[in-house]
Amino acid sequence: MPRIDAPTIPEHRAQRRRALLDAARALLAEQPHQPPTLAAVATRAALPRSSVYEYFPSRRDLLLELVQEVLPNWSRRVTAAMAAAGDPGGKVLAYVTANLRLVAEGEHALATALIQSVPGEQVNASTHRMHEQMSQPLSAALTELGLPDPDVTGQLISSVVYTASRMIEAGTDVADVEARVHELLAPFLLGHAGPPAT
Repeated sequence: MPRIDAPTIPEHRAQRRRALLDAARALLAEQPHQPPTLAAVATRAALPRSSVYEYFPSRRDLLLELVQEVLPNWSRRVTAAMAAAGDPGGKVLAYVTANLRLVAEGEHALATALIQSVPGEQVNASTHRMHEQMSQPLSAALTELGLPDPDVTGQLISSVVYTASRMIEAGTDVADVEARVHELLAPFLLGHAGPPAT
């Protein structure tokens, strides 16, 4: 029986699977325009190349599983930050800040590399689901503020996030970008107390 590195075989397999996913993530972060080969992933994970095929029949299978981690994690981080904020304006600012910090951590570059590496309906559906999971609480917070067209306002705020994200990825300090975005949005968002009582 082969040596296992965990108390049980299922734990051993889970550890190896995790090591392979982490290795693929690291390689893709280093070279986003060059999807890693299974051989490179095995080397980075310090595992025999043959063992990779026990967990992932192909590179596409490996990268698709990574997509299923990265995109839901993004929406969870953003929606959790919004839920922790008190008032609607604060929730919108939390949406902005959480997105910018994920960009600064390299998650946007990683997600983009993954989407480009494994195009197809499955990835498109995951991307759409992620955006829906974030746009719904954003729209709800803007509706709470009593804005006449929360969907359009949400699109404009997303445009600000996109431009700020490009600045961060180009090398501008994330704290500086966050400060400028808050200067732009906070007076508007925090100045709205919500719709008048009826």
